[in-house]
Amino acid sequence: MRLQEFWSRLEGQFGSMRAQSMARDHVFAELGGRSAVDAIDAGISVRKVWLAICEAYEVPPKGR
Repeated sequence: MRLQEFWSRLEGQFGSMRAQSMARDHVFAELGGRSAVDAIDAGISVRKVWLAICEAYEVPPKGR
């Protein structure tokens, strides 16, 4: 998954404002206690970050 696709899916699933806030403010245990943005910056794959968000927010399999 590319970074552009990540942002597109995140905004499509949660809306633009909520997606931006979630990616910067929510800390995910699955990502080592990092936000999505911090995890990506730390080199964690975008796909792994996306799946952590999907798990935390119970995104249906179709949306993953």
